[in-house]
Amino acid sequence: MTVIDKDALKRKYAEERDKRLRPDGNDQYIRLSDRFAHYLDDPYTPVAERAPVTDHVTVAFIGGGFAGLVTGARLKESGIDDVRIVEKGGDFGGTWYWNRYPGAQCDTASFVYMPLLEETGHMPSEKYAHAPEILEHCQRIGKQFGLYDNALFHTEVTGLEWDDPGSRWIVRTNRGDEFTARFLAMGTGPLHVPKLPGIPGIEEFRGHAFHTSRWDYAYTGGDPAGAPMDRLADERVGIIGTGATAVQCVPHLARACRELYVFQRTPSSVDVRDNRPTDPDWFATIATPGWQQRWLENFTANQTGALTDEDLVMDGWTDLARRVRSRIMSLPPDQFTPEGMMAAFEDSDFEKMEEIRARVDAVVDDPATAQALKAWYRQLCKRPCFHDEYLQAFNEPGTHLVDTDGKGVERITEAGVVAAGVEYEVDCIVFASGFEVGTDYTRRAGYDPVGRDGVRLSEHWADGMRTLHGIHVHGFPNMFIVQPTQGANLISNIPHNLTESGRTIAVMIRHALDNGWDQIEVTEQAEDAWIDLLLSNPGPGIIGSPDCTPGYYNNEGQPLGKGRQLFVGYPMGAMAFFRYIDDWRTSGDFEGVEFR
Repeated sequence: MTVIDKDALKRKYAEERDKRLRPDGNDQYIRLSDRFAHYLDDPYTPVAERAPVTDHVTVAFIGGGFAGLVTGARLKESGIDDVRIVEKGGDFGGTWYWNRYPGAQCDTASFVYMPLLEETGHMPSEKYAHAPEILEHCQRIGKQFGLYDNALFHTEVTGLEWDDPGSRWIVRTNRGDEFTARFLAMGTGPLHVPKLPGIPGIEEFRGHAFHTSRWDYAYTGGDPAGAPMDRLADERVGIIGTGATAVQCVPHLARACRELYVFQRTPSSVDVRDNRPTDPDWFATIATPGWQQRWLENFTANQTGALTDEDLVMDGWTDLARRVRSRIMSLPPDQFTPEGMMAAFEDSDFEKMEEIRARVDAVVDDPATAQALKAWYRQLCKRPCFHDEYLQAFNEPGTHLVDTDGKGVERITEAGVVAAGVEYEVDCIVFASGFEVGTDYTRRAGYDPVGRDGVRLSEHWADGMRTLHGIHVHGFPNMFIVQPTQGANLISNIPHNLTESGRTIAVMIRHALDNGWDQIEVTEQAEDAWIDLLLSNPGPGIIGSPDCTPGYYNNEGQPLGKGRQLFVGYPMGAMAFFRYIDDWRTSGDFEGVEFR
């Protein structure tokens, strides 16, 4: 067994982090407006003309991704038919509507990632389904639960205003709509507003450029299903960004382009994916009543380090947890302390990352390229990646890694990209720079809800996000939010968070309707108590730790300050929160929330 010099490794991690720290944090990214607004255009679905809508619905839901779909499905199951989803894309899918780049697929096993599999009777074709199948599943949910009937696509909310005498929300949109809704829910998430790096000269490039969430197949050839990009054979392409998106699309570009330049600020950790088709006979043995909920709970328990008898998913997410658990259980009695367990966690992480770095050496032919592709941070500092073709792509003769040693691209010119003083001439630039995550909520959403007494949500959250369970906000009656923060905060499988929130909202609205209540609102005391509980957690843990290399998990390395509660979850962990919220909603007491 290789002996790890932990002190040297910690110094290396700190050195690599410090290279990448920037005082501008999230401000390093460009807002897509004015001359960059075309990056927001929908290349997939034509906009259909329609008359403005001026009616009333029982529930309006903003966002047609997983959050809107699972909540809408639970509302329909509870007998609430009057549900309207407002979505800025041309169809359901959210992130999976926009992400159609070559090779796009889920990084968490399909059996726990794709919601409502049991309800729809769908068997994922692979352990890690590709984007077209996930989009098709979103459409399947929409059709099965009748969510298309009242939906407004290619529509962006511009205003939300609470009408207290009428106990309803007034919803205004960019299509001239002005309708009312008794209840309002929002699932706009962080993965729908593309961001561009604020590189000097970005607007000067005279070649072709696009963002991965608006992949231009008319330029590249090919299609989301994986057809070869036959129009790139004579092209020089530069891709900026080496996160999860680039890890998936770089192998396809490497096979298609004459020359591919991969501009890297920080390498991703890339572990084995080991994707494989689903065996229908095997699936038939697991698809018994309640199977997906069992798998969800098993994955979360394993990934968060709970003591479980089996690991159903067996993937890279749960591997580290299995190692940690094994090491902790082998501790001698005198070391079975919080400090001893944290040391066991750290040792396991160091061991895992050494294996991931050794894999780079084993796969990549050129030693200098291999060294530059190694991730020097803890595994959960940045989103872990899993792929069996990304590292291999750098063995292609036309693929070139341009490592910037943490500095990033220097500037963009009319003809190409400059890094470390060298200009690389390219015909096309692909921005694999992700979505806005740490920016202000109102910037991502495009609206600022006005609650009771004219108070805006941005004002209520001036010192940081404040909710009960991540769902309810005091002063904003009949409004619900569907997202992970201030709840389970489970990052490894976001849909599990959304599924539980959707169940909670459907139960509460059904309760209000059955009992003739006009308004649902969390009390100020309950909201305060919940925030105090969240902040009793000593820190963000490994995910989002401030000593990590900068990224969206840790607010680009910037101090969280007054907004720290934006990044925290239930102190007792994700599984404990899911048990808690299930007891809370099924008890019928709804402690901390007033019905009136």
